[in-house]
Amino acid sequence: MRVALWLLDSPRFGHTPSVKRFAGQLLKQPARQGVVLAQSRLGQLLCRDCGNTRDRRIGVELLRQAARSGDRCAQLELGRLYSQPRSNETLQARHWLELAAAQGSLEARQLLSSL
Repeated sequence: MRVALWLLDSPRFGHTPSVKRFAGQLLKQPARQGVVLAQSRLGQLLCRDCGNTRDRRIGVELLRQAARSGDRCAQLELGRLYSQPRSNETLQARHWLELAAAQGSLEARQLLSSL
């Protein structure tokens, strides 16, 4: 899992599609086992970088699991996703952004003020 996180966070490698695919493969097993950080990062990866609906749906579910476990990044990402015009689920967005803001996320506070 550490290798996957290092690859994704690396400025040199983190934006390459093949590296993202490899990191996603490394994160699958820990995410299935309930590792919150793996769920959060894999969920973000699937929601941001996958073009198909099935992967995006799995990504949202992984983010939801991580957010329920208290992961601030997952809460913020869900707030962002739900506040986008295509989903326009303001109540869900507000819920997750409030939780992220309560944990100190400045970006969540800014997004809340714009809802």
